[in-house]
Parts: sequence; structure tokens; C-alpha cells
Amino acid sequence: MYIAISGVVSSALGCFCDYKRARRRILNMSENKNEIRESFEPAYIKLHKSGELRKRAEMLLESLKNCNLCPRECGVDRLSGELGVCRAPFDVYISSAHPHFGEEPPLVGTNGSGTIFFTHCSLRCVFCINYEISHLGEGYKVSYEKLADAMLRLQKVMGCHNINLVTPTHYMPQILMALDIAASKGLSVPVVYNTSGWEKVEMLKYLDGVVDIYMPDFKYYDSEMSSKYSAGAGSYPEITKKAILEMHRQVGVLKVSPRGIAQRGLIIRHLVMPNNVSGSKDVMRWISQNLPEDTYINIMSQYMPVYKAKEYPEIGRRITYNEYYEVVDEVKRLGFTNLEIQGM
Repeated sequence: MYIAISGVVSSALGCFCDYKRARRRILNMSENKNEIRESFEPAYIKLHKSGELRKRAEMLLESLKNCNLCPRECGVDRLSGELGVCRAPFDVYISSAHPHFGEEPPLVGTNGSGTIFFTHCSLRCVFCINYEISHLGEGYKVSYEKLADAMLRLQKVMGCHNINLVTPTHYMPQILMALDIAASKGLSVPVVYNTSGWEKVEMLKYLDGVVDIYMPDFKYYDSEMSSKYSAGAGSYPEITKKAILEMHRQVGVLKVSPRGIAQRGLIIRHLVMPNNVSGSKDVMRWISQNLPEDTYINIMSQYMPVYKAKEYPEIGRRITYNEYYEVVDEVKRLGFTNLEIQGM
């Protein structure tokens, strides 16, 4: 059984040196990034060479006339400047693009995960740790070419092991355009689709053969909870279940290089919340019943009552030791063999 135990990550944007060293010890790597890249070809390369990647991007761009990328299905004309629930414009806005050392060990390696944080979000959780980005839209505009350049810089200059697209759903067409440009200039590391999990299966099929690593959250098991804390998203549990099954169909369980670097597969994140708001044990039981026992699962302990969480007393505090380890005990009882246990 692989069980990684790490400290709590206090910010999704933090690059902590101690955390990096701890993860490096866990993996026990002396990584040669060129060796990894030479032995693995990301999925999108083939689609780029055939012209299919650009074709899919153009088809999705047309859909923005009546935007239905996410389960909100707002139907707004983003090409004409209309805004839907996510508040994302047609132009792509990002808040940062940098090596991230606070992600899962197989993504971080020695040089970090090449993380690009996109502004806005369709889920709009009241407790979002990155609310300045996801709700307030703090960031700057980038063209397709500039986004492609950011990807290439993360790979070629910073030596990152992957391109980690954080909250990408509402910019999916533009990202595919940028990825096609970057592939033409030598991008050759895996693409990570880092999402809330609330994804339409029909849209995920556009990413089949594009995304190498899916990293969805599974935030809630109860639709009442998702509706209450995520702007009326009562469909979250059922849609996310279907989305995760489709992601697994496309990429399977996580596969890593001989050096421990993620190359292809599924990583599921679950954030334990106070008072069992997230239905953690039920989430784990569903995964156990529907996915292989070696599915990579990160049991996250870093919930903090930020943004509007203090307006809801039941989630207005950190989780307790007992709340977290009750979930850990259940996960172990279910027999999972590929766990990340953050600890308290």
C-alpha cells in the first residue's frame, strides 16, 4: 500500500520549501527530467499532428455563442461579451503561472507542477480558498499565444513536470487553442485537468486524447449540501459521479514513470469538511464500489473557513482531528492502496 503522509497545506497557492523537501523525501527521487520526457509522449501530441486538436478547439469556440460548457448551461453569448454565472468573459484571464510545490507528490517531483490559475469559476463555493481568483476574478488577460508561451516557459525554463490547468472548464476552447500552439513549439509534458469535478460528460469527450491526467474534486455526496454552499448546484453529486467515471474511462488509474512522476491517469481529491458537510464516508464508499482499489485518492485536511464560510456556523471552523481520521479509517477499511493522507 502506498500511503503518503504530509503536512497541511495552508494555501493552494503556496510554494513551501519545507513541504517540497518533505515530498521529495516521500518519493526518494533523483530525477532526470529529460529521461522522463524522452520516454513518454503526451496524449495531445497525436491530436495536434493530425489537426484534430485545433478542430476541436474551433468547434468549442463556436459553442460560446450559446455557452453550455458547464452544467449551469447559462446559454449566454460570450462572443458578444455576455457573462454567465461564472462571470468569465470571452478573453482568457489568469492570476498566475508558476511551479507549484504544494500539489500531490507524483505531480510535484523535484521541479514542481507547472500550475496555471484561471480566473472565475462556475461552482462558486462560499468557502473557496482562492475566492479572490474564482469569485472576484483577480488576474490579467492573456492571448492564445501568451498562454502557449506560459506553458512553454513552465516546461523549458522552469523544468516543470506537467502543465496543471486549475479551474479550466469555462476557458476550455481557448485552452485547446493555446495547447495546439504550444504543441507546435515543442510542448511535451503531460496536461493536468484540475477541476471541481462538476463537468458535463459530453464536454469531457472533447478532451479524450487531449488530457493526460484528470484531477477532479469530489466535494459533496449530498445535493442539499452542494446546493447550499455552491450557489444552487444541486446536481453536483450526480454529475460529478458521471464525470469521474468518464475521466477514468479515458485515462485509467494513475501511472507514473520509474522516477515516480505522474504521466497519465486519475487523481481524486476530497476535502473533509466540518460536521460531515461533504459526506466523506459516502464519497469513499462510492469510489470503492465504482473504481479500482488502486485509484489515487487525496484525503485533504486543509479546510479553512474563508470568504463567506463564517456566515454558515456549521462550516465556520476548521475540522477536528477526529473528523479527519474517521474518514482515514474508513478509507483504509475499504482497502484502497494508493492514498495521500495529509494528516493534521
